[in-house]
Amino acid sequence: MRLTVIGSSPAWPDPGSAQSGYLLEHSDGRLLLDCGPGVLGRLREREPWPTVDAIAITHFHLDHWGDLVPWVWGSMYLFGSAQRLPYLWVHKGGREILEDFGERFGFADMFDRVFTVHEYDGPFEAAGFTIEPHRLPHYTLETYGFRVTGNGATLAYSGDSGPSDELVELARNADVFLCEATLVAPSADGTIRGHLSAEEAVEAFRASGARRLLLTHRPVELTLPPGLQQVTDGDTFDIV
Repeated sequence: MRLTVIGSSPAWPDPGSAQSGYLLEHSDGRLLLDCGPGVLGRLREREPWPTVDAIAITHFHLDHWGDLVPWVWGSMYLFGSAQRLPYLWVHKGGREILEDFGERFGFADMFDRVFTVHEYDGPFEAAGFTIEPHRLPHYTLETYGFRVTGNGATLAYSGDSGPSDELVELARNADVFLCEATLVAPSADGTIRGHLSAEEAVEAFRASGARRLLLTHRPVELTLPPGLQQVTDGDTFDIV
C-alpha cells in the first residue's frame, strides 16, 4: 500500500500545512484516514474533486474531521444528485453526532446527502482495506486509533492518544507506526492525558515491535532527537 501525508499539523496548523489527513492507496481502493481543515484543498491539488472510496474518522475533534463540512457544500453545489457517494465511517454513536452538527451547520441529513455513513463497532472493511479500531485515551473524548491492513502490509495510525497499553497493542508488529507526538514533554499535557511526547511515542514503538516509526501531529517549533523521522504534508511512503 502507499501512504500519502495530506495533512500533518497538530490542533493548530503549522505554516502552510493542513491538519490531520492520510491517504492510503492500493490496487483495490483509496482510503482517507481523518479529514481535518485544509485536507480537502490539498486533495484538490491532486485532482479536481477527491475520488476516495472511503473516509474513516478517528474522533470528533475539529482537526481530525472539520473538512467534512466543506466537502458537503462542494459536493452538493458542484455535483448535486449526480455525485458519487464515498463511504464515511465514524464510531458507534457518530451518526447522531453528525446529525447534531448538521442541525447547527445546515440541516440534519447534510452528511447523508454526500456520504454513505456507517458506524464502526469492531473491525470493518473499507476501500479494500481491513481496519481494526482500537479505543485509545484522549482526554475524555471517545477516540480510536486504526490498524489498517491491505496487500499483506499493516499501518498502525494512532490518531490522538495519551500513553497506554492499548496504543502499544495497536502498533503490535505493524510495518509502519504513524504516531502523534504533539508535546514537548508529558508535563505540557493535562491531568487526564490526551497526547504524547516524542519520547513517549518512541517508547510505545519499541514496546510494540513495529518495524518503522513515523511521527506526526507535531508543531514545527519542536525539534526531534536525532534518528527520528517526522512526516510533512506531501510525503509518500510505500508500505510493504
